[in-house]
Amino acid sequence: MNTPTSPDSSPQKPKTALIVGAGDSLGSALSRRFAREGFEVCVARRNADQLAPLVDSITSEGGKAHAFGCDARKEEQVIALFESIERDIGPIEIVVFNIGANVQFNIRETTAQKYYKVWEMACFSGFLTGREAAKHMVPRGHGTIFFTGATASIRGAEGFAAFAGAKHGLRSLAQSMARELGKQGIHVVHPVIDGPIDTPFVRERFPELVAQRPADGLLAPDDIADTYWLVHQQKRSAWTFEFDLRPWLEPITNF
Repeated sequence: MNTPTSPDSSPQKPKTALIVGAGDSLGSALSRRFAREGFEVCVARRNADQLAPLVDSITSEGGKAHAFGCDARKEEQVIALFESIERDIGPIEIVVFNIGANVQFNIRETTAQKYYKVWEMACFSGFLTGREAAKHMVPRGHGTIFFTGATASIRGAEGFAAFAGAKHGLRSLAQSMARELGKQGIHVVHPVIDGPIDTPFVRERFPELVAQRPADGLLAPDDIADTYWLVHQQKRSAWTFEFDLRPWLEPITNF
């Protein structure tokens, strides 16, 4: 005999992962990796139409993905993004803030507008994303928040004053959130991507660098994504806050 379903019962919602800044390299690799682990993946960037190839590739492999247009610098859009996913798709278990803004300006040519825009993209939008993630995760007592960092998170370089300032700020945000949220069950992580990622942009902009290196001489997005997944699975008695990744021939620059 079948037991009737209670009017208040509802199907269990799937666990979800949100990647803010789901670009064509690392963001896409992370999205595919989490989808393979059974997560319903939500991918966000300013132009949702640009996410169609990524969504198609995930669904063709049997995964589930949803595209969202969101300007992560706009508070109301970030709030709406989280509320929509939590309401319509499922509880967010993993959030990755992955917006770069890696641009180069001579300090004398760095206008206030340029500096502010880089800070908005690489730091302020991280604050908005992290805050909303915490609001939804803390009541459940678990979740992982990644803030993707770079070499510039650790040290400034010539021509990158705006980018380094923003990435230093993002790292400090992650440090503060880790200390506040860790005891509430939320794992906050700051990966430092300390080297060039194998992307069309790097191959086009730095052809001599690429030509001098073997096939595995650049950071492979899929390999980076594997590490994010391993860190997400850590038990809380031995959580990693910060780790750095570089290809085997990249010099160590952040010591």
